[in-house]
Amino acid sequence: MNLELRHLRVVCAIAETGSVTKAASTLGLAQPALTAQLQRIERTLGGPLFERDRRGARPTALGELVLARARVLLPAMKGLQDEAARLAGGGDAPRRYRFGGVNSPILGRLVHRLAAEQPQAQITTHASWSVDELAQLVAGARLDYALTGVCGDSIPSADYGLSWREVAVDPVMVLLPETHPLAAHEEVALADLRHEQWVAAPGDGCFGDCFAAACARAGFTPRKVYEADVRGCFDLVDAGAAVALCQATFRPVAGLVTRRLAGTPLRWRLMLGWHPESPAARMADLVLETALSAYTDALAPHPAYLAWLLRNPAFGLRRPLAAVVERGVRTG
Repeated sequence: MNLELRHLRVVCAIAETGSVTKAASTLGLAQPALTAQLQRIERTLGGPLFERDRRGARPTALGELVLARARVLLPAMKGLQDEAARLAGGGDAPRRYRFGGVNSPILGRLVHRLAAEQPQAQITTHASWSVDELAQLVAGARLDYALTGVCGDSIPSADYGLSWREVAVDPVMVLLPETHPLAAHEEVALADLRHEQWVAAPGDGCFGDCFAAACARAGFTPRKVYEADVRGCFDLVDAGAAVALCQATFRPVAGLVTRRLAGTPLRWRLMLGWHPESPAARMADLVLETALSAYTDALAPHPAYLAWLLRNPAFGLRRPLAAVVERGVRTG
């Protein structure tokens, strides 16, 4: 068997996910088929590429050598293919945008804007609960851009060599059932939620060091946090079994309300990341501008929050909010 680029992609996928099973899911293959393919690759290269046990798959010395070469060859070949497509099409080849998102409030609007402005563009999305996972996929040239959030003043890991730009900074809010006694208030003190159960979706977010520290400053330790998917979070809040943190541009849901936390003890920074040496870097300014516009669109259902942003210029879009108001917020 001759070694091909698709084989290198398989090796990289196993290394990035740390598991043959997870790599098979990522690549859209059956696990037995991927295992058989890995065995053929290992026979071609003359030895095992991974040590596999119950904890997953870890590269051997030979595997590290193959990965080092693959991480150079795959982006280089992708760049060659992109350049060839542009030259062959006279510069008019359809653009490709591969986005990854972690609970992003604007990904849908960003895709909608790009699709409307570039009907021939190829746009795909990938969901993940982990900022690090998306950063790995961007660094490995399997995604072009990562749209993620970070809590407070933290920044995404620098281990993957990505460039990051802020899109917006929002106060973290609390999601309550509309029958909750505190739902009648515009702002809720975090200390007034000391006896509540909490629920959160898995993955990166403010439920961690930031939330624990904010509760400690408010004089209490939070009760046990339930973990559920987004739909499950809504159901638990709607049932009155828990309350949740949420983003300021959270789309309204019947029966639930969002309220600001007094003193804005938690902040959420929406970030756009890409690899500076990838073909996607050439379009990064356009994508960032589109992301800013998508955030502006997301404010339309939230006139009270928009008014609050005008009084609190340290939050919101990473350009003067007055410019947003002058342009007008889309309502359609």
